[in-house]
Amino acid sequence: MTGTRPTLVFCAEADTGIRRHGREAYPYECCGALIGRDRLVTEALALPNATAEGPRRRFLVRPADYRAAERRATELGAELLGFYHSHPDHPARPSRYDLDHAWPVFAYVIVSVEGGEPRTLTSWRLREDRSAFDEEPVAVESGSEDGTETRRQGSGQAGGRRSLRASPS
Repeated sequence: MTGTRPTLVFCAEADTGIRRHGREAYPYECCGALIGRDRLVTEALALPNATAEGPRRRFLVRPADYRAAERRATELGAELLGFYHSHPDHPARPSRYDLDHAWPVFAYVIVSVEGGEPRTLTSWRLREDRSAFDEEPVAVESGSEDGTETRRQGSGQAGGRRSLRASPS
C-alpha cells in the first residue's frame, strides 16, 4: 500500500460515547455501530453484546441490531461506517477472532479499557484479500462548531499507521 490513508474523524460526542460505553461494560466487551458520512463519525450507537461465548473476550452484533444500525444511519441521512468494540485489559489491536469476522468495507474501532478506564482508541481496515488489518489514523474534533479543527489521536506507533496480521486471542 502506498500513500497516506485518510483519517477517520470522530465528533467529540461519538468519541466520548465509545469510551463511556467501554467503561460501563467493563470487564466485558462492549460493541456498537459507527454512523456518519465522509469518514466523519457523528454518532456511536451502542449495541448489545449478544455473544454466547462469554462477553469477557468476545462480542457479537446480531443481524437485527445490524439492521437497526442501518435504519438509524438512514434516519440521520448518514451511512453505517463501521463498528467499535472494547478490549478489556488488552491492547487496542485486532485479535484473530476480529480478523475472522470482519468485512473489508467497514472501519473497526477498538478501545482498550484498562482497569475500567478507557485508554487507546485505534481504527483498523481489513485488506481486500482478508489477510490482515491496516491501522488508519484517527482524530477527534475539538472546539469548533463547524468541525474544521481536529486533534490527532495517538496510535502508539510513529506515523500513526501500521499493518497487523491478527494474532490468536
